[in-house]
Amino acid sequence: MVRKVAVVLMEDVAVFEFGVLSEVFGIDRTDDGVPAFDFKVCSTRPGEPLRTSSHSAVIAPYGLEELADADLVALPATTWRDEYDERVLTALRQAADRGAILLTVCSGAFVLAAAGLLDGRNCATHWRYADLFRKRYPDAKLDPDVLFVDDGNIITSAGTAAGIDACLHLVRRELGSAVATRIARRMVVPPQRDGGQRQYVEVPVPESSGESLQPVLDWMVDNLTVEHTVPDLARRARMSDRTFARRFVAETGTTPLKWLTTQRVLHARTLLEQTSLGIEQIAAESGFGTAALLRHHFRRVVGIPPQNYRRTFQTTA
Repeated sequence: MVRKVAVVLMEDVAVFEFGVLSEVFGIDRTDDGVPAFDFKVCSTRPGEPLRTSSHSAVIAPYGLEELADADLVALPATTWRDEYDERVLTALRQAADRGAILLTVCSGAFVLAAAGLLDGRNCATHWRYADLFRKRYPDAKLDPDVLFVDDGNIITSAGTAAGIDACLHLVRRELGSAVATRIARRMVVPPQRDGGQRQYVEVPVPESSGESLQPVLDWMVDNLTVEHTVPDLARRARMSDRTFARRFVAETGTTPLKWLTTQRVLHARTLLEQTSLGIEQIAAESGFGTAALLRHHFRRVVGIPPQNYRRTFQTTA
């Protein structure tokens, strides 16, 4: 049972992510049937202003000693750095050793990783930081596609609003669905979202690093409904099949079929956002031919079905 929650703040803390933790665990909702949390905001400099990432300041009233008996220790996002305060890392290790639950929002995962607590553990962070995170902490098992990862006593979430998903998941796990639903209703957010953070990743149209294939790539994007074969594309590029296939992988990082499929999904994503076309018509216009094929590839690339994506992102009534 989670009763005491200790949030650890450091310099350059992200205000929104801190606010997520405060909103879920720091507000008294006992009048709505939500158990009261003993909510403590802590830092190595209690009572002193801490710089935030939004050019403001916050003050943590409590010191790190509050982590000693906390059921949940939470870390909001902060600017990643080469070194973290060893006092914070030690307090996190001690909390983990005695069985406390550790939860991070967005880049807060970097702090747990710096403490060695994510070695060999499944975890998440914001998709923008995935490459940097892997480079710095290769022993952690990062999943860049999910909103959050529940790995027992450690819960890590992706960027910003995914922290809400992770917090509500933890409440649901520890206190039941009814409590999580009450908190979500008061926050005016869904108790549980579908899919992962792939649906929020901005995926630009890949460009070749050289000039030789760019006309072919442009032609493929302009003709998504055409059935492209490697021999046809090779002839258009005036290369042998083998040379074309090798050059394509070298310049785009993937095969012609996979590249084309991704472009079709991206076009379907745009149609879902900006039109009211039916799924069958979108499948036809994006080159998939059938709604079944569209759903299969869309879910593989984006992480959720096309209909779910449209409900969230459609901008045209």
